[in-house]
This record gives sequence, C-alpha cells and structure tokens, in this order.
Amino acid sequence: MKAVILAGGLGSRLKPFTEAIPKPLLPIGEKSILEIQILHLARYGFDEIYIATNYKADYIESFIGDGKRMGVKVVFSRENQPLGTCGPLSLLKDELNEPFLLMNGDILSTVDFGKFYSFSMAQQSDLVVATKEIRTPFNFGCIKAVGDVIVDIEEKPDLVHEILAGIYFMRPAIFRFIPVNEYFGVDHLIRKLLSQSVPITRYQMPEYWLDIGRLDDFNDAQLAYDEHFKEPQ
Repeated sequence: MKAVILAGGLGSRLKPFTEAIPKPLLPIGEKSILEIQILHLARYGFDEIYIATNYKADYIESFIGDGKRMGVKVVFSRENQPLGTCGPLSLLKDELNEPFLLMNGDILSTVDFGKFYSFSMAQQSDLVVATKEIRTPFNFGCIKAVGDVIVDIEEKPDLVHEILAGIYFMRPAIFRFIPVNEYFGVDHLIRKLLSQSVPITRYQMPEYWLDIGRLDDFNDAQLAYDEHFKEPQ
C-alpha cells in the first residue's frame, strides 16, 4: 500500500530549531518525527512511502535514505517551488495509481491506519478526511439571556471543534481536481469538491493526535513519546 508524507514546509513557527533542521527531522525522543510516521505506517502494511520535499530537501533525503532500515521503500519527490499541501501530489500522479494515504509531515498520531483505510475503501468518496475533536479551555463564564434578563450561566465551558487532522485517503480519480505543478492546498481541494457537489467523507479518529506547529507543541511531543511511541526494550 502507498502513502505520501508532506515534508517540504519551512517550519517558521519552530524557529530557531528549523533554521538548522527541517521540521520533519526534529528529534522526538529517540527518533525524528518522520521516522516515527514511517514506522507507524509500516506497522499497518504501508510499504511504499513517497516523501514530498522542498525546504532542506538534501538533508531529509540523506537522513531517511531508501527506507530499507524501516522495512519500507521510500521515494522522494522534490518540489522546485512550494506547492502547498495538495499540489505536490500532481508530481506523483503516475505513481499513485491506486488508493493512497496523504499525511502532513508535522503530526504525531497513534491513529489505526488499518481501520481508517478499511473504512475509506468502503466509501464511495474519492476523498476521505480524518478529523479530530479538539477541546480548548475557555477562561470566562458564559451567560445566556432573554432580552436583558439572565436565564443561565455556564462557568468556563470548553470550546469544542472538529478539525482536519492532516490525514487523508484519496483515490486516483481525485487527480482530475488537482492542477499540475501549481500551489494548491487541501483546503482548496475541499472547497472545489464542495462547489461541484462532489461527496467528501469524514472519519472521526479517537486516537492520540498532535500537530507540532509551535514550540509548546514540540515540548508536548517529547512528553508524549514515552507514552505512545517508544518501542519496548
């Protein structure tokens, strides 16, 4: 089975770390983010991994190599210019001739890729998006009123949002919506499909998930490594 990892971002919010090291290679515990992702995909039978690179591409390619040490085949696809979170797929159109997964190169998750893939294969959609429910503490009491009369109060409720988890299932038919070698994001793709009434399916994942976008997230990832990703001795 095939998967694509997007590893071309600048990681601007993680400076100064990313000035020397591309974000997908930042160390989490004993491994880099990218190694953790590849090993997790391999655990569920994904044996052909395409890595889309741009920023510090040489660094990533020399560090990861051909994937043999992780039990997979790794193929690199280098962008000459930033192509967003969906545009890089246009460079891999000939290789992605079967259903595949796409994931951002800056997330850590224990998602069961087997369940996600099986669920997606059973759908009619060419795009299935994994989503995650995120709860954010709200530090103020909220009131409800009718006119000028308060009728209820909720003390510091959590804000609940369902967000894109940066993990997607796609069928090759999706390429008819993706422009070739142009900057094009997954958000652009979703809006394009919605505008044409093309069905999109969601998969609500219950497992651990973290987007490593800021320095605080990087620190959280270090704490999560031992609990979720460290291999038993």
